Amino acid sequence: MSNSMFHSPSEPRILYMGTPAISAIVLTGLLENHFNVIGLVCNEDKPVGRKGKIEPPPTKVVAQKFGIPVFQPHRIRLENDFIRELKPDVIVTMAYGQIVPEAVLSAPKYGCLNLHGSLLPAWRGAAPIQRSLMAGEKETGVTLMEMVAAMDAGRMYDKAVVTIEENDNYSSLSEKIGLAARDLILRDLLPYLNGDLIGEEQDEKLVTFAAKIKPEEEHLNLSMVSSDFLHMLRGLSEKPGGYLLLDGKKMKILKASIFSTETSRPVGSTLPHKKKLLLQLSDGVISLDEVQLEGKKMMDGTSFLNGFRSILEGARFE
Repeated sequence: MSNSMFHSPSEPRILYMGTPAISAIVLTGLLENHFNVIGLVCNEDKPVGRKGKIEPPPTKVVAQKFGIPVFQPHRIRLENDFIRELKPDVIVTMAYGQIVPEAVLSAPKYGCLNLHGSLLPAWRGAAPIQRSLMAGEKETGVTLMEMVAAMDAGRMYDKAVVTIEENDNYSSLSEKIGLAARDLILRDLLPYLNGDLIGEEQDEKLVTFAAKIKPEEEHLNLSMVSSDFLHMLRGLSEKPGGYLLLDGKKMKILKASIFSTETSRPVGSTLPHKKKLLLQLSDGVISLDEVQLEGKKMMDGTSFLNGFRSILEGARFE
C-alpha cells in the first residue's frame, strides 16, 4: 500500500458496491459524512411483490437522491471495464450480490474492502445473518475485511459485535448489522487508506459456512423441537418467510412463541383456544403470533383464528 496520506473524507475516490437495504444504510452513512463516493455498482432493477412492479434496489434510491452515478452490470464478471475508467482509490462493498472478479479486485490503488455480516471466520458465505439466527446464536456482528478471490477469506481489519436479542429476526438483525457496518467503515476507512490498520489472517480451522437459503428450506419442518423451529422461523422472517401447508395452501409463520410443554396431540395439530392460534410440535405447543395465508394479508394469530375458524376445525398443518 502507498504511503499517501488522506486527511479528509472528501479526498479518496470511493466506488461503492452493494444492492439491498442493509447495504443502503452503509452507503447513506458514507454520503452523509461527505465521503467522495464516485459511483455505485448494484444489481439490476427487478420485479417486486405480487404485481411484479419493477423497482430499483435500495442502494440505487440512495445514490440517485445524492446524485451519484449508478452502474448496474448484468454480469460484473463480463462487464467491468468502466471500473478502471472511474479510477477509484478504493472499492467498498457490502452485500453486492455477485462474485467480484479479479479484474475488479485489482482495479483500485488501495484494494477492496468488504463489510461481511458475521464475526469471521464464522459464517463465510451468502447467508451469514440468517444462519446465525437458525443456529440459535446469542451474538454476531460485522467484519471489515480485505476482498480476495476466495470467498470471504481475506485479512480482517476490524470487527463490531452485535447482540442477538430473543425477539430478533432476519429483518431486525439485518438493520442492526447495517448500522454496525456503517459505524465500522466510518471509523476505519481513512485509517485503512493511510496504512494504519494492519489486519490479521483468518484461522482456517475455525471457518464455518453460511450456505445460501434454498427455497425448500422455507417449508418449515414440523419434526423439529420447538426451540429449533423458532430459530428457523426467525432466520426466515420477515422475508422470504417460512411456511407450513394448511388445507393445501401455504401459510407463512412470521412470528411465534413457546406456549406450553404439552404433548397430548399429534404433531401438526391445532389446539382449541379462544385467543391464540396454537400448533402442536413434538416437545410442546407454540403460539403462532403473526401469520399470512396465501393470497391474504399478514395478520396476528387472534385475527386469523376469528376469521378462519372453519378452516382450522379438525385441520392439521403439514
